[in-house]
Order: sequence, then structure tokens, then C-alpha cells
Amino acid sequence: MEFLDYSVLKFIWWLLLGVLLIGFAIMDGQDMGAGCLLPFVGRNDNERRVVINSIAPHWDGNQVWFLTGGGAIFAAWPYAYATAFSGFYWAMMAVLWAMFFRPVGFDYRSKINNARWRTTWDWLLFVGSFVPPLIFGVAFGNLLLGVPFHFDNDLRSFYTGSFWALLNPFSLLCGVVSAAMITFHGGIYLALRTDDQVRKRALRASTIALIVVVITFSLAGIWVNMGINGYSMVEGSYLPGASPDPLNKQVISATGAWMNNYQKYPLLLVIPVLAYVGFIVAWLLAKSGKNFVAFWFSALGLGGVISTAGVSMFPFIMPSNTDLRSSLTVWDASSSEFTLKVMLVVALIFVPLMLFYTSWCYRVMRGKVTTDMIRKNDHSLY
Repeated sequence: MEFLDYSVLKFIWWLLLGVLLIGFAIMDGQDMGAGCLLPFVGRNDNERRVVINSIAPHWDGNQVWFLTGGGAIFAAWPYAYATAFSGFYWAMMAVLWAMFFRPVGFDYRSKINNARWRTTWDWLLFVGSFVPPLIFGVAFGNLLLGVPFHFDNDLRSFYTGSFWALLNPFSLLCGVVSAAMITFHGGIYLALRTDDQVRKRALRASTIALIVVVITFSLAGIWVNMGINGYSMVEGSYLPGASPDPLNKQVISATGAWMNNYQKYPLLLVIPVLAYVGFIVAWLLAKSGKNFVAFWFSALGLGGVISTAGVSMFPFIMPSNTDLRSSLTVWDASSSEFTLKVMLVVALIFVPLMLFYTSWCYRVMRGKVTTDMIRKNDHSLY
């Protein structure tokens, strides 16, 4: 791979990590979204078991995208990993604590035939499905605002913020965008995997989620353009192919700076447009019964929202609002050239394997989950 110089490798890994985040949103987002709808689209025990059995066989396999993304961030952007997981420690712990309810809930919810027991686990599964996308959205909102951290001359990272400061109005709006789009995606998935009343309620819920997504995503875009400071690097103050050194650059902050990439490359405006098109077309297709195609248009919408955030911030990974020079970017926070090359080989081998195995699992377990199926297999299903 001699033709890949260091700066190209850094850019490739920015793209690959974006792919992993989008893959996580699509695959794990479908079962989290369905979990968000569990107490609302299922009006009795069998209907709720329909929802659970549509996602339970796949949820742990979908976690591979989450684990792979976290591992890739650790290996590709060690400065960002260390700083983010230190600064967002309690937020990440809240995600993990919420996610603990999912494996336990899926396995034990139907073990005891008691209405209170099962209802309790239904709401805990809701918490385990709703809290993670909400917090991930809040985290992205704080990245757009800038994070209060700095490096000293020995490149030791110091976070000076607090957990409660993360819960600011703009970041909470981003959290609503994230939770709503995941809920919408889950509703479209349930329209694909269920029928009768559960499917009808899932479509109604997806309609509400679509309205929330469109409104909040639009408000967030206006806020980014007119209400918050973005960040940009001074030309000539950095070298894309240089060795990692977060302090070797000049950064400026100004209102609307996150729109610079779109002004420089107007074709990039297609990306946020794809978010709107994906979600709206997905809803229209699901309403007309074309559920499989609708699911992939919903995935396009998710990719559009996440890509919009990534393209707006590029090349920044984690800007600092207390010491502009300490802001982390693709060019100065990546791992060594050798590490990125080795990881690229590993990714080229294992990402296709992940895609193949995931596709095979869904093909084998395809088809709709119905209440009749639950009644006939009462003791063998979740």
C-alpha cells in the first residue's frame, strides 16, 4: 500500500469510522427503535412478544457494530478516545447502565407468567433502547458546540466541564433528533417484520417520529448556521501528513463556521437533503406496503443525518472551546501510519465478513412474527 500516504490513510479512516457509525445506527438502531415503541405498539402480552421476537434474535449480533466502532476509535484516534471517554465518562456510563437492561430483559422477561413482572421488563427494555440514542445525540451536540478540554505541553489531556453542562439546550435538541430518527427506523422495521394491529400502530408511531425528526433536524441546522460558533483551522498552520501533534496548529471560532465545507463544496448540500428524502420516502413506501425498500430508505435517512454532522465538522473530531489550539482533528489526532495501515488490512478482511454474516442471519430468520406464532410456540420464543 505504498500508494497510500499518511494523509490519505487519515482520510480513509475518517470515512471508515463514519461507515461504522452509520452501520451501528442502521443495525442496532432498528432494535433500539423497536424497543422504544415496545410499550406503545403492543397492547397485550402476545403483541409485545411479537415486537420482542422480531428483534431479540438479532440484537446481540447488531452490537458488533457498536463494539467495532468503539475499538476503531480507540485504535485510529487515541487522543480523541482518551479525551472523550474521560470527559463524557458519566454519560457513557449511563449508556452502559441502560443497555444492561436489554440482554437481561430479553432473556428473563417471559420466564415468569406474571403481568407485573412482564410489564416492568417491558419498560426497562424501553429505557435500555431509548437512553442510548438520546445520549449519543447529546454527545454529538456537545461536539458541535465544542468541548471544554485542553492539553498541556506534555500532551496530557484535562477536561474542565461537568456532566450537567452537557445537558444544554442545543445538545438536548440533538438528542431529540437522534432518539426520534432511531424510533422512526424502529417503526419502519416493525412494519417489515410484523402485521395486523402491531404493524398499524408502528406506522402511526413512525408518522409522529417523522414529524419530530424533520422539525428538530431543521431547527438544529438553523441553530448551527446562525446560533452557535463553529471552528476552522487557519490555512498553512497544519500539515495533513505530519505526525500526531494536537498543539501544532491555529484554530479560529466564528458563528456559522460549520457551514464552511458546504460553501467551499456546494455539492455536499446533497447530504442533508438525502436525510429528508430518505425518511420521507421511507414513510411513503411503508404506508403503501413496500416495507423492505422502505427500510433501506430509512437507513439512507440515518446515513444522511450522521454524514451531515461529520461533513460539517470535518476535519475536526473533537473541538475545544476553552483552548482552540487543543482541538482534535483528523490530521493531528490519528494513530501512526503503520497502525492505520495494519488496521486498514484488518478492516478490509473483517468488515465484509460482518456484512456477509449479518445478511445470512437475517435471510435465515426472515419473515413476519405474528401473534399466532407466539401462541403456538409459547415456551420456545422470548
